[in-house]
Amino acid sequence: MESANQTASVTEFILLGLSAHPRLEKTFFVLILLMYLVTLLGNGVLILVTILDSCLHKPMYFFLRNLSFLDICYTASSVPLILDNFLTHRKTIPFSACAVQMFLSFAMGATECVLLGMMAFDRHMAICNPLRYPEVMSKAAYAPMAASSWAAGSTTVMMQTSLAMQLPFCGDNVINHFTCEILAVLKLACADISINIISMVLANVIFLGIPVLFIFFSYVFIIATILKIPSAERRKKTCICSAHQTAVVIFYRTILFMYGKPKSKDPLEADKQDLADKLTSLFYGVVTPLLNPIIYSLRNKEAKAAVRNLVTRKRFTQ
Repeated sequence: MESANQTASVTEFILLGLSAHPRLEKTFFVLILLMYLVTLLGNGVLILVTILDSCLHKPMYFFLRNLSFLDICYTASSVPLILDNFLTHRKTIPFSACAVQMFLSFAMGATECVLLGMMAFDRHMAICNPLRYPEVMSKAAYAPMAASSWAAGSTTVMMQTSLAMQLPFCGDNVINHFTCEILAVLKLACADISINIISMVLANVIFLGIPVLFIFFSYVFIIATILKIPSAERRKKTCICSAHQTAVVIFYRTILFMYGKPKSKDPLEADKQDLADKLTSLFYGVVTPLLNPIIYSLRNKEAKAAVRNLVTRKRFTQ
């Protein structure tokens, strides 16, 4: 009975964030706010040009539009909460809001893993099988591919979130993070979390491991094909793929750094590691969505031309 009362008493969580480093909070508030605004602007412009410019009505830009929309959703699910916590002394979030925020951020991450794999398949077909590309990557194919990325990511995360929120939380409600990151929340549960860990491992194998292998083998075939073609054409095709490769490397290196390194048992080292983990998570949540539109626009002549046309058209109408 006492245990039930303790469990019921946890109606909100406290997000620790950078509370131990108050001098950093104002600096990080300004930096993250600026990066968030640039992220919204960059991804918004990319979505707009891929819709308005008929030259960009291709599978590659359709996936890129989905990626930009995903980045906007991901940052919107976490950055406003982070900014609010930097300015307030009591950094709390209701239990239900924590579950929603956890679901949205986790779902966007899982969806991006699958979407990057779909984009690798698109590049593989365009370069390795150009004659079959229009047939294989028709609208009847690439639209369901993108939709399945969203559906798969949301479905698995719904299961992970529901399992986490059904656990009993017996008093300790301080999350050592900026947001309701699922591993940080699981640490507070006063019950066996082995089922949660097993389900997360399976989800990581499916949504991290399989897409990484798929992307790797796609680029093995892509590189082998590029090496066989003349140098001028080779340079063009290399530029087309380099943007996607850069985005993949940044995305997966950040995730592997966050979840793949061993934890230190030394308390002092553990504190430093916790701070590094939180800042890495911040990098993943803010900087990566900021870089994606820059990477894809700077390394893509069609996208740059479309942005210039949009700006020129606006100036002309004014």
